[in-house]
Amino acid sequence: MSPAPVIIAIDGRSGAGKTTLAVELAALLRAHHKVSLFHLEDIYPGWDGLAAGVERYVSTVLTPLSRGEAATWTSWDWANHYDGDARVTLPAEIVIVEGVGAASEPARPFLNAVIWAEAPDDVRRTRALDRDGDTYRPFWDQWAAQEEEWLGRDNVPGRADLRVNNRADGSAPADLLRLLPYLPALAPVLAPELSARRGLRLHAERLDLAPDAPALFESLYGRSPNAVWLDSSNHRDAPAAPGQPASGPQASGPQASGPQDRTAAERSRFSIMADDAGTFGQYVTHRAGVGFISAGSSVAKVPGPFFRWLNTVWGRRAVRTPEGYPGEFTLGWLGCLGYELKRETGGSDLSAPTPDAALIFAGRAVVLDHAEGTAWLLALAAPDADEWLDRSRAAVQAAASAATTPAGPAGAVGTGAVGAGDAGGSTGVGRPGPPVFRSRDTGARYRAKIAAAQHEIAQGNTYEVCLTTTLEARIPAETLDPWATYLALRRRSPAPFASYLRLGGLSVASTSPERFLKIAADGGMRAEPIKGTRRRAADPQEDSQLRADLATSVKDRAENIMIVDLLRNDLSHFAVPGSVTVSRLCAIESYATVHQMVSTIDARLLPGAARAEAVAACFPAGSMTGAPKISTMAILDRLEARPRGFYSGAIGYFSLNSATDLAVAIRTLVIDASGDGAADLTLGVGGAITSDSDPDDEYDEIRTKAFGVLSTLGSDFPED
Repeated sequence: MSPAPVIIAIDGRSGAGKTTLAVELAALLRAHHKVSLFHLEDIYPGWDGLAAGVERYVSTVLTPLSRGEAATWTSWDWANHYDGDARVTLPAEIVIVEGVGAASEPARPFLNAVIWAEAPDDVRRTRALDRDGDTYRPFWDQWAAQEEEWLGRDNVPGRADLRVNNRADGSAPADLLRLLPYLPALAPVLAPELSARRGLRLHAERLDLAPDAPALFESLYGRSPNAVWLDSSNHRDAPAAPGQPASGPQASGPQASGPQDRTAAERSRFSIMADDAGTFGQYVTHRAGVGFISAGSSVAKVPGPFFRWLNTVWGRRAVRTPEGYPGEFTLGWLGCLGYELKRETGGSDLSAPTPDAALIFAGRAVVLDHAEGTAWLLALAAPDADEWLDRSRAAVQAAASAATTPAGPAGAVGTGAVGAGDAGGSTGVGRPGPPVFRSRDTGARYRAKIAAAQHEIAQGNTYEVCLTTTLEARIPAETLDPWATYLALRRRSPAPFASYLRLGGLSVASTSPERFLKIAADGGMRAEPIKGTRRRAADPQEDSQLRADLATSVKDRAENIMIVDLLRNDLSHFAVPGSVTVSRLCAIESYATVHQMVSTIDARLLPGAARAEAVAACFPAGSMTGAPKISTMAILDRLEARPRGFYSGAIGYFSLNSATDLAVAIRTLVIDASGDGAADLTLGVGGAITSDSDPDDEYDEIRTKAFGVLSTLGSDFPED
């Protein structure tokens, strides 16, 4: 008796290309494994024998194979319409069974993975009749009726681990092989395929050009359904590196010029842009404990916690950082994590309209080094890499020329209300009015929640509550262009962690100034919480007074220091003992619309520690929960009574060299145009509540934080 094999079923209606798919997938798997194939068409007892064939298949094929025994079964003689020869299918490390009913309900207890192949009805009929010709033609409708009856009572597509749109262009087997190792039941046997991910070769090419970033993104990714731009949009205003002239946002405080101070200059050096196209491209969304991972024609459904999945795909060094390349990002996963992932880190289980996580895997990307005025093209070795490099090189050169043109693409959109109507719209009608937002909380209700939070503090249940609310608007989708909106936002409110994400029907336009967590490839860890905000003023003297007021505010310093203590604790779970330090405390940084109080906490990751777990230990950002984190999140669930979605989550990357850099998703507009011709706009705002918070001041603070986005849209803060 052999060890029990791994059994993979490929099911689907007739003509979906299951047989060819099974043969080609088996050929790929045979590079590392012994594989057996079984075709259900050999066992069906006639043209009305779907149900009987499934019964035979389960009892005489699956049952012995699942025990590691040879399966002896009776074939069907299609020419004579009677039982044929006895045949034997031997067990192997992997057995692939394919055919209509291969994953039917009686079979599923024996299966390790189910693949559902699908194709349009007209394509299926053509394929089936081309293959079997006149033999099948008279029985097509009879067999199809059996399929419909079976699927009417057995939802195999809904139970499938993977679904593949089998276009018969040769791509499906390779797409499936990229996703199969994600399935927990297959990961052990597919260890060689997993190891291959860690033997990737990275090409890096430096171009001594400084392209216009919006023009470059539009050129390369303007038509990509899924694309990410991590945009250090304030790089022109960031302080220079030590020894060079500084301008724009300033850092101050007793440690602001110390040797470990790498503030806006360090945060604003690199911009990254990529999509999920090409040989290695993938896209994952996670909702309430289930991940959906797309690769080309295929989608895998992977149950289990997000951070557990992340630990399987990130955290181990898969590529070497190229010589001379100054960045930490060496391709990998980019996107956003939603606040409701807190269910995995001690928070309660709430569902949001948006995914709990949405990430693309980029096997190629462009990285702009703003400090050196260069562009880097990064690509994993693949058959399509050279073509992409040629195209991207030309795009960088064209965008560099655009950068020298005074009225180039970056100036194409005004800084007022933005939308498709800015250019007259498709009908030439004038621009519609700006979005009208409503708030989940009136001013009176928000102030009442502040009082409730202070009651929790007085009761000793928490020290600080980061209370939030959400501004919402629903508009016709065609009246607002997410890309134009982001361009206007980045000009009005440049920030070191600005970002633009296009994820199917979802768009995220963020001008976040706050780093959540950075883990460098060498294990250095850094968190930079922001607590304390003042508006900017046009009058320089008033602006200076506002900045000084923030710097000397006892309340704001107390808020900031509480979060610093919280983050010191979060980092310590996976830090080398004694390595957690506060290198900057309550420094003031100034941005286009606000002054902010910022601190910096550094640590050293324990050698061998799981990096995904280190991220989870800090998630969500303490600056967006309050302290202590877990009990305060429960208080926030009661007070806010609604999910936050992407707001308060994180935006950034998980790199193949095991580095990550994540921003807190604040100052972030989410545009959901995924259905019915409308777009839902959401903007989260909030502030830290302490025992001495003044409700009127706190309400003014959320208005200040919303100003950058609302003013760009031409919208007003909702009236009570």
